[in-house]
Amino acid sequence: MAKPVVGLQLYTLRDQTEKDFRGTIRKVAEMGYKAVEFAGYFNTPAEELKALLDELGLEAPSAHVALNFGEPDKIKKDLAKQIEYAKELGLKYIVTPWAPLPENPTEEDVSKLAVILEAAGKQVKEAGLIYGYHNHDFEFKQVNSKPIIDMLLEMVSEEFMVAEFDLGWVHMGGQSPVDYVRRYAGRVPLVHFKDFGQGRSDTEVGNGVVDLKSVFAVAEQAGIQYFIVEQEEFERSSLESAKTSLAFFCDNGML
Repeated sequence: MAKPVVGLQLYTLRDQTEKDFRGTIRKVAEMGYKAVEFAGYFNTPAEELKALLDELGLEAPSAHVALNFGEPDKIKKDLAKQIEYAKELGLKYIVTPWAPLPENPTEEDVSKLAVILEAAGKQVKEAGLIYGYHNHDFEFKQVNSKPIIDMLLEMVSEEFMVAEFDLGWVHMGGQSPVDYVRRYAGRVPLVHFKDFGQGRSDTEVGNGVVDLKSVFAVAEQAGIQYFIVEQEEFERSSLESAKTSLAFFCDNGML
């Protein structure tokens, strides 16, 4: 198997993309990233965006697509539009980046969420794409002595949903990133590399306390295809932070 491809979640550069979406993607390619994950398209026609990616030699495996949890009757219609765009762009994965749960969820709350996620997964699969779920730390709260994320991955068939583990949030949830990658080997084609410094403030990959290096040793065996960098808070510019994070992969022989 080949090494996972190193990509950037474009939400990291949201202060740049809102000003110059296409120009920012060019900068990502110039830095040396090999892939991008979308978090919005800024009204760019799919045909034009695909042409840009092809020109730059960038892969685009996935996009974060929020489900309209506030209006459940609109989820299917809204998702259909996202699927249409994703197929035209050539994406493989559609990932739900977040889902609502009460502060102290019950098993019924988790079951209701699982029903929504499985329906979305079936719709995405019927269109020929793969559906995934991206975690934060709250999915590691326990309900009946089991982490919510494990419950969701049991309740929703692997046929309809893969995991995009955010390794930083796994750590913040009190768990070991490498343990979760091993546990769900074969069901984790994408992972987010997020690092945390003090408290809940994230930082450049490699500059924090999250044990990310241990994932390198098991990544290929676990079937990970993409390492995707994400950062939300910055002490300097988002572009400089993205460069620093990329250097972590170079320094560890992953590029």
